[in-house]
Amino acid sequence: MPKSLLEQLPEIVASGRKEAERILEGIESRHRVSLQTREVVLPAKDSAVQDWVTAQKRTVQREVFAPGQTSLIENPQSMLGDVATSVRPEPPVLSSVEGVEGQPWTNRLIYGDNLLAMAALLAGDENTPSLRGKVDLIYIDPPFDSKADYRTKVTLPGMELEQKPTVIEQFAYSDTWSDGTASYLAMITPRLILMRELLADTGSIYVHLDWHVGHYVKIVMDEVFGKRCFVNEIVWCYSIGGKGEGRFARKHDAIQLYSKADFPIFNGKDPMVVKDRKPNSHMRAKVDADGREYQEKTDKKSGKVYRYYVDEGKIPEDYWTDIEQLNREDAERVGYDTQKPKALLKRIVAASSNPGSIVADFFGGAGTTAAVAEELGRHWITSDIGKPACMVMRKRLIDQDAKPFLYQAIGDYQVEAAKAMLGRDFRIGDLSQIVLSLYGALPLPPDVNPQRNLGQIAGMAFGAGKSSKTLVLADSPNKLTGAATLKKAIAQRDNLMGGWDRVVVLGWNFEPSIGETITALNDSRLEVLVIPPDLMDRLKKKGGIDKLRGQVRFSSLQYLTIHPIERQALTPTLSQGERGQHQETLTVKLKNYVLLSPEAINLDDANRLKLQSVINQEPLALIEYWAVDPDYDGKVFRSVWQDYRGNTANDEDALRVVTQAVVTTSAKVGPRKVCVRVVDVFGFEAEVVSTAETA
Repeated sequence: MPKSLLEQLPEIVASGRKEAERILEGIESRHRVSLQTREVVLPAKDSAVQDWVTAQKRTVQREVFAPGQTSLIENPQSMLGDVATSVRPEPPVLSSVEGVEGQPWTNRLIYGDNLLAMAALLAGDENTPSLRGKVDLIYIDPPFDSKADYRTKVTLPGMELEQKPTVIEQFAYSDTWSDGTASYLAMITPRLILMRELLADTGSIYVHLDWHVGHYVKIVMDEVFGKRCFVNEIVWCYSIGGKGEGRFARKHDAIQLYSKADFPIFNGKDPMVVKDRKPNSHMRAKVDADGREYQEKTDKKSGKVYRYYVDEGKIPEDYWTDIEQLNREDAERVGYDTQKPKALLKRIVAASSNPGSIVADFFGGAGTTAAVAEELGRHWITSDIGKPACMVMRKRLIDQDAKPFLYQAIGDYQVEAAKAMLGRDFRIGDLSQIVLSLYGALPLPPDVNPQRNLGQIAGMAFGAGKSSKTLVLADSPNKLTGAATLKKAIAQRDNLMGGWDRVVVLGWNFEPSIGETITALNDSRLEVLVIPPDLMDRLKKKGGIDKLRGQVRFSSLQYLTIHPIERQALTPTLSQGERGQHQETLTVKLKNYVLLSPEAINLDDANRLKLQSVINQEPLALIEYWAVDPDYDGKVFRSVWQDYRGNTANDEDALRVVTQAVVTTSAKVGPRKVCVRVVDVFGFEAEVVSTAETA
């Protein structure tokens, strides 16, 4: 007879502890999980403005001014460089409050599995020391409905597509609910343990749930944090939602509040926290000498008199009825179904953190926690496994004119997944062998294949009696496949074992400029394909390589093209000339966006036909977000200009980005390397690097 959920709970908690212990042991190793910075975002959204200084009374549309380009980490104060006051009176700067161990702090938006994100934060990196015991507040709003619809609606000009979750997201959701509530608790337990490790001794955690799983999660939290660290079960009541038929209408969520230790931060009288104090009808109102209304109450035992001023407000009870849920048409909406109101998060963030505190949300969703933390002067970290959520959060924070932040992804995600399946002692060559086998290639002999990443495919071609030989290279998941790898593959094709007819390179992660590299090589006997990022999850799900053979699709890449960049020197004003400061403009125009792998997008046939019509007629309409780095160093992309769909500050078209950027930046002698990066509506990224010659 199967065990009941209550009987399974001790095993679930014990298993979660073992998983968390394994992760904590791993962060001490040389091969610990890390975060890769995909973009340093210096919010400067495109807008239609008038710049009388540089345009000499000429109306300049879609222009912003960018600060000088130096590393945020190395020199945060360098971002205070020349910015035209008529366009951007307050340039982005990092918080003056020091971060961890006295180092400058940069906020983070992390895409990927929050379990790995937390492992990386606990391990620390070259930019930030370990955050173990440094986080003052964690708020999470994890999914709590197994029947939730995680499909994404993508609105394009003249049509709407319905995209199913990416395969990684599908596996995350299906694993969460594969065995019902037991699977959910198995998912949340190790994550709660790692969150406790991140919390400071003065820290608190708020876990937002509803009737589906809330009561079970509270039992787990009692085990992880200890019953004595339970502070409140906050009941958030709202009027919006479904009506009850045959039962009372379900009109509240429960938020479990636990502390790390005995004395958590609590600012109960903060103006963001207090609720209006209503006069007690049983007590007579009085007025003091200053004209302020108050009521008094005498303690019968002690005789002590308590005075309550009506205008001061009071610390809320643990049931909140004064904050309403967002309706569908609410102006605060950012296009994410489970979005919570800012008023709710303002009360939580103000109550349990101080200015300069680190606030984290590992189920970021709509980004409300990060947005509120930014507004209230807190440092923040947010993450989500969903690409749509991360795209929503990035746009929301730029729209809010947030301080510069990092957009990061889990480094070596596939390596971590392989460790989970193949064991901690696996070698990259083991993974390469699996990839080659699933592609249909046989491994080359060890004497010419020491890294075990080369395979071969033989087939008939070129007419009767002639066979073709294809060399296959499976690149490593812990590096970016780029120009060096492709040139090496071409050399091996031409020279290894007498030469081959063609070479196929299979890659996990790519340099964003890979499309430009392939175009420049112009080699018809080279093919570059993408290894499915969910491959290890699918192997685990299927139970082995034999059951997955023939079911894996290796897709091609997407790429971006731009027109030649126009560069123009500006005549400095007198005040600028006195300081010896000169500026110039860079005009960047998008030319084309080619989505080479529409078959890799999780669409049904009807939606795929709609997509194909957009690809044929208006490919630039697929761009969700694009940004410009006018001084790209080849390592870190620092976006100082951004535009995105929904930004109507530049025009009235919410469904298209502008296709031209005019970026004004400090003048530079000699050519400058400009990088343009785009993200399409499905979350795919492409990048092009172009050299702008001297103006």
